[in-house]
Amino acid sequence: MPISDVSEPQRRTRRKNARPGELLAAALDLFVEKGYAATRVEEVAARAGVSKGTLFLYFASKEELFKAVVRENIAGRFAEWQLELDVFEGDSAALLRHCYAVWWERIGSTKAAGITKLMCSEARNFPALAHFYHQEVMQPGTALVRRILERGIARGEIRPLDLDTGVYLVLAPMMFLMFWQNSMAWCVPARQDQQAQAADSPCAAMPFSPEAYLEAQVDNLVRGLTLRP
Repeated sequence: MPISDVSEPQRRTRRKNARPGELLAAALDLFVEKGYAATRVEEVAARAGVSKGTLFLYFASKEELFKAVVRENIAGRFAEWQLELDVFEGDSAALLRHCYAVWWERIGSTKAAGITKLMCSEARNFPALAHFYHQEVMQPGTALVRRILERGIARGEIRPLDLDTGVYLVLAPMMFLMFWQNSMAWCVPARQDQQAQAADSPCAAMPFSPEAYLEAQVDNLVRGLTLRP
């Protein structure tokens, strides 16, 4: 249908339907850039191109807006990840590689990785948000990793271990990269041939590849966790 054939009410309806997503994208940008406390709803609305009143039509408060950002970018993915685990047919080494690759593609390499750093910085000042994040991100995340380890043990591929602490062996590389992406990554170039830093910068000689790091971590995990004859 040509644009000229679309009525003004239809255009307004399409714009209205897009606003929640636009507000969530703007909120994610600002929460990661400035933190939760420093972000004002007026700024979110302005970046999304709407008024503050329009924002409150969709989200009752800044807290509800933040919760929606977390659900949209992280918490809402656990159901699909559980389904992927249900049908995965490879061994534990292949599963760990797949999980890291999927996590990096969908979370770690995106702006959503900054949410974890934000929570670690501000959780003490906002206990209600900390409780929410624990319930909707940390609990399902550790439960998913626990399933991966339990699956490997049941298949005779992973040695028996204390699962309450073992899950953090798998989560630790993810936590490191989320902090890295939102802190030291601004100092360290991804490759030596990148010239983002001045020639005399002490960081210029410290190249870092997140993908290579994850591969090394998988290799260490497989060697440390798997059963050997």
